[in-house]
Amino acid sequence: MITQVYDSASTTLAQWLTANEAAAYLRVDSRTLLRWAREGKVRGFTLSGATRHVWRFRHADLDATLAGPAVPLTKGETIQ
Repeated sequence: MITQVYDSASTTLAQWLTANEAAAYLRVDSRTLLRWAREGKVRGFTLSGATRHVWRFRHADLDATLAGPAVPLTKGETIQ
């Protein structure tokens, strides 16, 4: 189930995905996606709970991850 929330910052409708939904969208395992989120490779948002964090992801952030860098990398340069 995709949850839609009005995003007042950009005045658009933002679609929030659970970790499982976002992982399916990226075609990776959910544990891989959560590791990427903790490492900062994918932008994710945590909803803190009593015993663990619950992650949510936006479609736009996942699409940006798939798009890669806007500027081509030079030889030997890496993305951090």
